[in-house]
Amino acid sequence: MISSTANSKVKRLAALVQKAKMRREEQLFVVEGVRMFREAPDEWIREVYVSETLLRKWEQEHDRESRERIKKYQCEVLTDEVFRKVSDTQTPQGVLCVLAMPHYELAQRLEEGMTDPSRPPLYVLLEDLQDPGNLGTILRAGEGAGVDGVIMTRRTVDIFNPKVIRATMGSIYRVPFYIVDDLGGTISLLRKSGVRVYAAHLDDSVDYDVPDYTKPTAFLIGNEGGGLRRGTAQTASQYIKIPMAGQVESLNAAAAAAILMYEAARQHRRGQ
Repeated sequence: MISSTANSKVKRLAALVQKAKMRREEQLFVVEGVRMFREAPDEWIREVYVSETLLRKWEQEHDRESRERIKKYQCEVLTDEVFRKVSDTQTPQGVLCVLAMPHYELAQRLEEGMTDPSRPPLYVLLEDLQDPGNLGTILRAGEGAGVDGVIMTRRTVDIFNPKVIRATMGSIYRVPFYIVDDLGGTISLLRKSGVRVYAAHLDDSVDYDVPDYTKPTAFLIGNEGGGLRRGTAQTASQYIKIPMAGQVESLNAAAAAAILMYEAARQHRRGQ
């Protein structure tokens, strides 16, 4: 059992939780909580840390699934005090996992997605989103809507930020994501592959439920404060808007993305 915050493993774990630079260098990230531990893909897991209180609880409750999983990965036990020091939450559940970062190839995904005409691909493109909750919620809503991937600029908030991970509620494990340096080039690739790109934009736009999304589709969502850059917006196939009632000017990025994704999902189910 590790009982000191000066322990080298504890210091490294805390750095992985807190520092994006270290996560990038080691190609590792941290997830926290019982659900995230149980749903983590086996091939991603590198290390597991559990608090003494949670380990005792699992033993008392004869939680066979959890005990076998921690035995399989030879988990490290931390005192409750040490666990609180490395946790990113105010009320830690008592288990942390260090996972390998997954990597996905967009070109390959596009090629595979075009082979099944009965299930046209659906993507979300994000330009420089900064709110961790928005990004995590978009991944979670995207899984529910059946998206094929979330594409984001490198200036978007770090997808491995603990707050993003929590907001995904496990969807980080199941929704492919792509971090790109050239969003304009990526949009060109999508359009050349037959994907129609719709930008959430007020100028010369139509209501979001007018276009036909039963063909290969991507939705382009801009930064929370500034929206889409003009140059980025101009690469879209068409502008769309979500009508607002009352004095509401707009929705946040996650709410807007969810509405668009679920409209596409509805059209897919009903064939428009």
